[in-house]
Amino acid sequence: MVTAATPVWLLDVDGVLNANRPGWSAAPRRGMAYAGGTGFLMRWAPALLDRIRALHRSGAVEIRWCTTWCAHTGQLERLFGLPRFEPCWHEDLAPPDAPIAKLAAAHQVLADGRPLIWTDDADIPPAAHDELPRLGRTLLIAPAPNRGLQPDHLTTIETFVAAPPT
Repeated sequence: MVTAATPVWLLDVDGVLNANRPGWSAAPRRGMAYAGGTGFLMRWAPALLDRIRALHRSGAVEIRWCTTWCAHTGQLERLFGLPRFEPCWHEDLAPPDAPIAKLAAAHQVLADGRPLIWTDDADIPPAAHDELPRLGRTLLIAPAPNRGLQPDHLTTIETFVAAPPT
């Protein structure tokens, strides 16, 4: 059950789930995703998606897509074998508009009084590391784009969602 104390996880795709060398002690899975008639090779660690699914099933966090892929999330959910997550927006965004939209989504989560987890390899502005924690309970993770989220990042997220609200 989602409550005001349930953290919202803003989840990016490229450089977070989709990574050239995701690691996780196993060979990555591969598949194609399409946007605007162009195919994009996706590589991901199955164990990463297992942990994301487990967090979602636990109800300890509400996961929302916060990515330039928001207009194509159904395709990503099928490819990655993930349940439906609400996208932060439904239309295609030009890459230059994405950082602004993502930061606005983070602000909205905190304005709603919800704890925030934001995982994004490129679009968390440096100033957000100072600003957002002053607005509410916040966890920002910027993984290396070629590696994506790693086991220690998921442990940090699991610890954050398990902590009682302050």
